[in-house]
Parts: sequence; structure tokens; C-alpha cells
Amino acid sequence: MQNNQSAIQILRLKEVVHTTGISRSSLYEKLNPKSRRYDPSFPTPIKIGASAVGWFQHELNDWLLSKKA
Repeated sequence: MQNNQSAIQILRLKEVVHTTGISRSSLYEKLNPKSRRYDPSFPTPIKIGASAVGWFQHELNDWLLSKKA
């Protein structure tokens, strides 16, 4: 049986940094509403464990493509 939808992938911080080209500290500034570099359009992380978070790859891809437009 073939699945027509692409697989949902969750990326961890290292992979997000590599995929976006944004440093770890800049990434967290984009998520912090008190930061002057806050970006409300940046995908929010999801909790995947007691102390682990990740980002949906498709949300990051959509965000990157929106920056091109």
C-alpha cells in the first residue's frame, strides 16, 4: 500500500539550525515575544518528551518559502 502523503517529520534543535541557517540563540530570540527579533510567523516548537521539543519539518519549510516571497 502506497501512502500519497509525505511523512511527517519532527526536527530537533540541531537539525532546525542546520535547515534554516539560523543560530541557536537567534532561533530562540525569534520565539521570544520580549525580544526585538521576535518573529510571530516562526513555527513554534512542540513538546515531544519531558524535556524535549521539536519542530515540524513542513512548518519550517513553509516558513522558509514565505521568506523568499
